[in-house]
Amino acid sequence: MLTPLGWGIGLVSVPLYAAAWWLGYPEPAVLALAGGAAVAAAALWTLPRPRLEVRREIAPAKVERGEPAVAVLHVTNSGRGVRGLTAHDAAGTAEITVEVPRLRPGGKRSVTYRLPTDRRGEIAVGPLRLVRSDPMRLASRVREYGAPETLLVRPRTVPLELLASGRAYHLDGPTSDRSPAGTTTFHALREYVIGDEMRHIHWKSSARTGTLMVRQLVDASLPTTTVVLDARPGSWRDPDDFELAVDAAASVAVGAAAASFPVRVLTGGGPVADTRGGPDDREVLLDRLTAVTAEDAPRATVDIVRRTPAGGSLVVIGQDVDDLGRIAAVRSRFDRVVVLRVRPGTPATTPPGLALLDLTDLDTLAAAWPRLARGAGRAR
Repeated sequence: MLTPLGWGIGLVSVPLYAAAWWLGYPEPAVLALAGGAAVAAAALWTLPRPRLEVRREIAPAKVERGEPAVAVLHVTNSGRGVRGLTAHDAAGTAEITVEVPRLRPGGKRSVTYRLPTDRRGEIAVGPLRLVRSDPMRLASRVREYGAPETLLVRPRTVPLELLASGRAYHLDGPTSDRSPAGTTTFHALREYVIGDEMRHIHWKSSARTGTLMVRQLVDASLPTTTVVLDARPGSWRDPDDFELAVDAAASVAVGAAAASFPVRVLTGGGPVADTRGGPDDREVLLDRLTAVTAEDAPRATVDIVRRTPAGGSLVVIGQDVDDLGRIAAVRSRFDRVVVLRVRPGTPATTPPGLALLDLTDLDTLAAAWPRLARGAGRAR
């Protein structure tokens, strides 16, 4: 189809030629005729449909916010030589334009371009459009290739050690079905499922019921790290402050998961993630925190804290946390309570029993965290 420039030249050429011929001016008539011929030639240039095989790769498909991610466009020409190709790819709200070098018959080209990773979230990449234009850009032919893909831009993290925890509340440890699986404490009997270890079969119960029964064991030595993130929009003055809060939550959660400890992440909208200590926990936590947004939540942070199951460490992340006294009131239910205030607007007094840290960036968190992990009261 004609571009706006092509349409403009085509529309002007006809009346200009007619007027020049009628008034007897040959030069404008020749100019108008040349313009019309150029538009016709451009349309004929882009009329043939190129025979192309197009494939786009995203590497890596998951990346932390701010880290590089690229798309690699592979174009194979199975027809005549093609030139004048431009690739237009959408990445979220941005559009990326790259030139594709000339393709000889049977030729292949690979083009690499950067994808934006400055904002966390699921970034839709595509649809991919190849535009073939004539040398004067008077006409173009557009064709879409492939399906849109997704780039997962996850929170940034810094390495953090596990908060000291592990105080036992009773001799047998946790006794619920949600306790992390382990090998130390008997909890209950259940039916055998494929994959259970044969050494855990309880033969007497199996003989009595006629069904294979296995012992369900729990590990009483793995306390949970609970992260409570304030996700109410009215609690954040700047979207970048909330992004830093999510980064801090991800760093704390991933640090505990790296030690194979259970992690629970909560917002006012409900649970975000609940892992039990396994090799895939880091990926699960980062994927779940990628989707967290600041939106209307039915419960305030202090209400979430009061309803959080006891045990392990509690980390509360907000901006101007005004309920430090009420949060300190639950200190007896946890081994450690840490409050992270992200770029707060007002100073605060640390109640007894809390560890308080005011964050300006992730480097501040990484530098102060060892003191918090060892039990220091306040860090700046």
